[in-house]
Amino acid sequence: MTETSWPILTEAHQALRSTVAAIGAQDWAAVTPCSDWNVTQVVQHAVGDQHAWAWAITGVATTSENPFAPSGQIDGDVAAYVEDGLRTAEQAFATVPADRADTPTPLPPVPALPAAQAAAACALDAHVHAWDIAVALGRPSPISAEQAAKLLEVAKVIVEPLRGFAYQAPLEPAAGDDDLAVLLRYLGRDPQKWQG
Repeated sequence: MTETSWPILTEAHQALRSTVAAIGAQDWAAVTPCSDWNVTQVVQHAVGDQHAWAWAITGVATTSENPFAPSGQIDGDVAAYVEDGLRTAEQAFATVPADRADTPTPLPPVPALPAAQAAAACALDAHVHAWDIAVALGRPSPISAEQAAKLLEVAKVIVEPLRGFAYQAPLEPAAGDDDLAVLLRYLGRDPQKWQG
């Protein structure tokens, strides 16, 4: 069986991986743009979501953690914990043919997507949570303008049915917004507050 490569997902996973690697001992309790969660909880949520995407595709549960109820405690090696979630999602998506029209998702209002959109939606989750963690640490955005434009395309497909649950209300555009700011505001995040 030929494995499918998803560069958009690879880039997002690398962003999450490198952002988590930059977390210092003093950073785990820092506040984030996800107002109810600190850095530890956002890491747990981001990893849990990658497991959820894998479960949707394979039907095999690979974690018992609820990504929407992160405990705030990661036991063991953090890098291994993150890598397990990323590798699980990568392996699941490698089995999805590029032309599959009905790739299962873990998003109840959007139960299936064309393969490329599903991979982009999984990437959106990883990349935006990498941004949440990076800005909580005062670090630069791990999302480039080119990546933001691609992620906005899939955001416009999946976000509206998830408003109020997974995403906050969109923020009004501001003069001078670049592609990243447009994406963040669409997802209910204020780029000026966190990187201005």
